[in-house]
Amino acid sequence: MAYEIHTLAERPELLGEVWTLNPTWPEFMYHGPVADAHYGQLVDTFHDYTLVATEEGRAVARGHTLPVALDLPGRRNLPPDGWDRMLIWAFDDHRRGRRTDTVSAVEVVIDPAHRGRGLSTLMLRAMADNARTKGSSRLIVPVRPTAKHERPETPLDAYVRDVAPDGLPRDPWLRTHVQLGGEIAGIAPASMTIPGSLEQWRTWTSLPFDKDGPVIVPGALAPIHCAASFGYAVYVEPNVWISHNLT
Repeated sequence: MAYEIHTLAERPELLGEVWTLNPTWPEFMYHGPVADAHYGQLVDTFHDYTLVATEEGRAVARGHTLPVALDLPGRRNLPPDGWDRMLIWAFDDHRRGRRTDTVSAVEVVIDPAHRGRGLSTLMLRAMADNARTKGSSRLIVPVRPTAKHERPETPLDAYVRDVAPDGLPRDPWLRTHVQLGGEIAGIAPASMTIPGSLEQWRTWTSLPFDKDGPVIVPGALAPIHCAASFGYAVYVEPNVWISHNLT
């Protein structure tokens, strides 16, 4: 049976199922302060920008997008703190009633049983179509490259330059975006910041976090900075800015 994709505004009865989808993120990814402050409000605030894919009536994927006003002083360049900044700007714009001009995708989650079937491509296309319908001429995405965690010590700009013989990125998710017409528009070196005490990081990772210096953590795209002498550690995740022209 074919997948059907709707906004949550069109299918509000799917709200409960949306949150049952498991993104399989590493535990530490659930503890960013910006995400804690905003993530749970996405579907209530931007239900007409939340996409849900179903098969035989059951939710098998979700995609969150956000309307933002980029044509403002101080905002005309894609920000270095990509994912975090998109949430901050979108909710600020909503509170202030600003007219928005751009849509940013911030998450696609596919049910594990449906991965590898091209559903992520369908979700990305649906996000672009929905953004176009809302009057946006551009879809921007702070992309978390799906295979970068296998090379955490490689700088992201070098990782992005690693292309296959056909000239497309080797990373599967970056490759999908480029195949659909997306342009790599830059690096967001501090896209998501997750600070925590040493005890929190030990709980999240089961690693000792007992020495000053970088710590390689499974699932992280870059080393975590451990300041054991001062009692804390910080993960600063880099993402890749992708821009899709919708005109």
